[in-house]
Amino acid sequence: MDLKEALEHHIIDQIYGWITLFGFKLPISKHLFMIFINIFILVVIFPIIIRSRSRYLFPLRSIIEIIVIFIRDEIVKPNLGELSKKYLSYFVSLFFFILGMNLLGFVPFGATASGNISVTIGLALTSFFLIIFSAIKEKGFVHFVKFFIPSGIPFWLYPIIVPIEIVGLFTKTAALAIRLFANMISGHMVILVLIFFIFIFGAMNVYLGLFLTAPFSILLVLFISLLEVFVAFLQAYIFTFLTSIFVSQTLSEH
Repeated sequence: MDLKEALEHHIIDQIYGWITLFGFKLPISKHLFMIFINIFILVVIFPIIIRSRSRYLFPLRSIIEIIVIFIRDEIVKPNLGELSKKYLSYFVSLFFFILGMNLLGFVPFGATASGNISVTIGLALTSFFLIIFSAIKEKGFVHFVKFFIPSGIPFWLYPIIVPIEIVGLFTKTAALAIRLFANMISGHMVILVLIFFIFIFGAMNVYLGLFLTAPFSILLVLFISLLEVFVAFLQAYIFTFLTSIFVSQTLSEH
């Protein structure tokens, strides 16, 4: 197996089997399996931790509560104000869902589903529909249409400005998908390449690969892995934060 094949094996999604649902043949893949595990953790494990009064689960419960309070006070409230209670559950779920997918890639035999562009596009579409839904629900359809017509510009500029504003709404959500995908897949590629350096130089010279390349590669892998944990939290925060800003923009007067 060469470097290209090894990278593809660890990064590209793998199909385990197929199921037929309502006449459609659907694949069961590695990333989809990781998503199901993530959903199980959020739907089953998290409620157990939150409702439990066990002192052994207290640290985990405290961490979850701290994160929820941070999302409420630092992300949702500053952007949505009095509407924050209505949409807080969505943003909390979004953050933990993305974080779970990011961190599952560090589990042995696990995979980072957020390193799949199809998954991040799906997440971006949920944000896209939330932006439209919240604007129409809270302000009305007329307000949503007016969002694409900035106030104070001449009427003859409408044919130019309105298409730009509409395209801008799509590009904002597309940027969410690409940013999350690129950041999560790049870190894993760097780690794999550093590990393969050991085997590449080892094939040239056993002592060169074992005694010179291996220690530096392992140290760099540990550093990048710690950095990847930070990036996992950071990207979940950025995705959630930007979604709240985009929702806030459509709710405000343009």
